[in-house]
Amino acid sequence: MPALLDGIWYLDEPLDKQGHEMEDWREFTSGRSARVSGPLWIPIDEPGRRLDYNAAGASLTSVVHVKVAPIFAALSPNDVQLIPVDIKGYLDEYLILVATRLVRCIDDEASEEVMYWKPEDERPDKLGKYRSVYGMRIDPAKVGDVKVFRTWGWTGVLIVFEDIKTAMERASVTGAEFEEV
Repeated sequence: MPALLDGIWYLDEPLDKQGHEMEDWREFTSGRSARVSGPLWIPIDEPGRRLDYNAAGASLTSVVHVKVAPIFAALSPNDVQLIPVDIKGYLDEYLILVATRLVRCIDDEASEEVMYWKPEDERPDKLGKYRSVYGMRIDPAKVGDVKVFRTWGWTGVLIVFEDIKTAMERASVTGAEFEEV
């Protein structure tokens, strides 16, 4: 469990209204539209000061306050899906932000360090796939006109273009951290 930083809250994985975990907990970070039915809710794993942008649970599901949603809806309407989600005490205030695009654009040579799953790792299901990516760099030529996406093979990060970053900074969105890739 992460150590509490500055008393901020930590959100857990999204659940259905009956409190059951999603069938695939990576549903919201796969780089495709999520297939969900019925209302969702997210438990607060560690209470604290709430944020406008959150990476919830181990899946790093993006959860945004309703004030952030219009930024994505206006600047990247074809790249995102916004799904209402309840957080206890904050009903109708948050949405799951799903990047509906998956782009194969990691520049292995320009990235600081890229590691792959190998036979000796005894994970044949992951053989040849990214095990870790440090100091990620992407090849912009492979991105095209997509403004919000997850990277193929390393979906734990949400990539946004500069205009979205600037709009989020202007709106004083809390919780978002940006790193040039």
